Amino acid sequence: MKFLGPRGYNDLQLDIVGLLVAALSYFFLLPRLVPAPQALIRTSRPERLEPTTCKVLGAYSGSKRDDVYYLAHLIHKGNSLPEYSVRCERITTTNGKSSDVKAKLFGPITWLSILGCSMSIALFAIAIALDDGFALVAILALSFLSTLVGIGNRWSLQLQKRMADRDVPCADVVLHYPNGSFLIIKCDEKVARQLYWHPEKCKYMVGDTAYRAISLCGTLILMFGVICLGNATIDLQVGFAASYIILNAAYWVVAALPPRWNWDLSYYEVKTLELGGPEKNGSFTEALWKAIAITQTADWVRVGSVAPVSKGWENWTMEAEEVAKVSPPVWDDKEDAPGVFPSWNWYAALTTHLNASPASNKV
Repeated sequence: MKFLGPRGYNDLQLDIVGLLVAALSYFFLLPRLVPAPQALIRTSRPERLEPTTCKVLGAYSGSKRDDVYYLAHLIHKGNSLPEYSVRCERITTTNGKSSDVKAKLFGPITWLSILGCSMSIALFAIAIALDDGFALVAILALSFLSTLVGIGNRWSLQLQKRMADRDVPCADVVLHYPNGSFLIIKCDEKVARQLYWHPEKCKYMVGDTAYRAISLCGTLILMFGVICLGNATIDLQVGFAASYIILNAAYWVVAALPPRWNWDLSYYEVKTLELGGPEKNGSFTEALWKAIAITQTADWVRVGSVAPVSKGWENWTMEAEEVAKVSPPVWDDKEDAPGVFPSWNWYAALTTHLNASPASNKV
């Protein structure tokens, strides 16, 4: 069985540019090889980061959203909450830190850029050593394509700033995830607006018209680079193939890492308050009761339709709210000791209210 023709490696044909893996990099201005460069040339750009399905409820303000913004989900590690769990966190801003949320200077994406640039330099040197003009032009075209596209996609994250100075209700927020877990956030109005109520905006360096022109130029450069690569010597084609295989593997590895590793979130300081017991609960009802006890109100339960809609559940929610209001707060003012929940038999209370409901049926 033969794989090569009479001319050996000169008969080998490689399609190395149709790779589908690409990762977002904030160092796009660095000339480098990237997998699937055509994926970077798009007709439009996203205006905001992708949110996560979750009910966002103002504990005292009456506000409601049906998804949590990307940064808030990233900061609080919402995916780590087990089913029917309750967690309470206090988030504040760090004094003396820049309010800009940006990528880490030496995060995984940075090392991908350095790797791609290193491969461009190595192939460039090999092309000169082998006197391969087409390969040299292909390397320059495909490497500086990332710089051109980087100019069109360069952006910064714009967070909402509070302009007014009027008094507002307490800004605490309750996140209710689809798995029945609750995350209670204690914060001020500034943080609440930035992370939970006003979407992050992508502020691009160039406008839409300039971006479309850049995309057109990038498409032409890509086609020109591919044509030159197709006419390069087989040795350089093998070098390109090996480079793209390594880059694809590296991008897949980085894509599997926690996204938080790529972000500099030092502007926000998060403190998890100790509950005095396990976060995970045995049922949704128990988790709901603890969330009500922490906030000492059930207004957000009604606003967000968190509990089932029935007379029994409505009466239970009202009783839970009354017990929470007349009881001491779960934490003292310093919040440095484990929380203490009010002594109340939530299970028996729910059974009583459901049995007393006219629509109840024993099953």
